[in-house]
Amino acid sequence: MREGALDFRLLNEFQRDFPLCSAPFAELACRLGVPEGTVLRGLEALRREGKIARVGAVFAPKRIGASTLAAMAVPPAKLAAIAEVVNRFPEVNHNYEREHRYNLWFVVTAGSEGRLEAALAAIEQAVGWPMLRLPLLHEYHIDLGFALDGRDERPTRGATLHSHAFIPPTPLDEDGRRLVMVLQEGLPLFIRPFAVLASRLRCDEGEVIERIRRWCAEGIIKRFGVIVRHHELGYTANAMLVHDVPDAGVDEVGERLARAGGVTLCYRRPRVPPEWRYNLFCMIHGQARAQVEARIAELRVQLKLSDYACDTLFSLTRFKQGGARYA
Repeated sequence: MREGALDFRLLNEFQRDFPLCSAPFAELACRLGVPEGTVLRGLEALRREGKIARVGAVFAPKRIGASTLAAMAVPPAKLAAIAEVVNRFPEVNHNYEREHRYNLWFVVTAGSEGRLEAALAAIEQAVGWPMLRLPLLHEYHIDLGFALDGRDERPTRGATLHSHAFIPPTPLDEDGRRLVMVLQEGLPLFIRPFAVLASRLRCDEGEVIERIRRWCAEGIIKRFGVIVRHHELGYTANAMLVHDVPDAGVDEVGERLARAGGVTLCYRRPRVPPEWRYNLFCMIHGQARAQVEARIAELRVQLKLSDYACDTLFSLTRFKQGGARYA
């Protein structure tokens, strides 16, 4: 198999349903028809090139900790300096400039609600600027996997996505907290990666694999596999599309929007009147701005969204992007 073809398959086919077994990279090699060493070298090269962030777990929002989306309306002349201050907080894992009066948007994650509130207060004090706090209320679709072959497969009409309102965080014992800490860094690219994690945790390899399987089944881990970096793969245009939908109908509209092709995230967040009127959020990624704009226009027509006020916030500067830090 040519190197380019191998890279494509590693990136496209193993973003989810990663084999949870003692020798997962050998299993990938078997599926791809190449030696195990070729798979390991390929993944390491993709990581060095920045095309993948890690191989490992994507935890469901707020299932093992606390998180919120936050926004600030910052004078443009101060934006870069304030973004730099925000980036210094380890609880901040994403931080973007967007086209809007509220031009700085970031995600804050912590191990508990108390620690989250402390981090938010510290950020506000450090930058000297007020923020909007927009925690997740209802998840309709959160995945952020990217079908590089163009096959954006969604449930057929009448089927349902894994949609749910807020579920209280799952209490973790000490072993669980320690496993989360090592999983935050991703799997080591070794022949038996789970054995390496087990040695760090001073437990049995089988226990590590079984707990990860259980967390996947319970929805604590949304997916386990190759975590790609969309910008480095050519998805350089992305927009946050927000709507003001009456509360009585927002769930129905959110479910329909979540099923639409090209929508990578879809969820409900609170309004913060009078500063912020929108309650339904979705993300659309593309390889060019015109492509994203065209898809938004199609969605507005196809899903009959023109009755609802909306706004489109394109990303401009990526100040920070990384995995959530729960511990």
